[in-house]
Amino acid sequence: MIDIGGGDSRLVDHLVARGVRCVTVLDISGMALRRAAERVSGAPVTWIEADVTGSWTASPVDLWHDRAVFHFLTDASDRGRYLEHLLHLLKPRGQAVFATFALDGPSKCSGLPVMRYSAATLSAALGPRLRLVETLDEEHHTPSGAVQKFCYSRFIRD
Repeated sequence: MIDIGGGDSRLVDHLVARGVRCVTVLDISGMALRRAAERVSGAPVTWIEADVTGSWTASPVDLWHDRAVFHFLTDASDRGRYLEHLLHLLKPRGQAVFATFALDGPSKCSGLPVMRYSAATLSAALGPRLRLVETLDEEHHTPSGAVQKFCYSRFIRD
């Protein structure tokens, strides 16, 4: 599995603790990756410091997890490069899980503009090779007390 934007999140900790051995974490922040790597020191994790739209590669995966990265890709060419990586690495019948801001979610995050999606608009953006199988809307409460509306979607690669 690959965790896109995983950085310093605790998902890798939980996966390693459950015995998952084929984990890759990609993030643009080397500092965040180093913090996570220190927590799971010695675990068989592949760490990739890269912009998801740039030049990088990894082993093929059964699960692609996007931790709220795709909604930062406001440029169509960036979304196209992202999709190329996804389709190159996600095995047939593999699953892709996305966390994106919902249509009524914030228009900016950390001062950066974002795209907002419903399950249908995300499905259209990803194209016909990924079939939407499940979706869930959530109100995320930030540490500062703000509410951010998210859309979580799961796809299978046909």
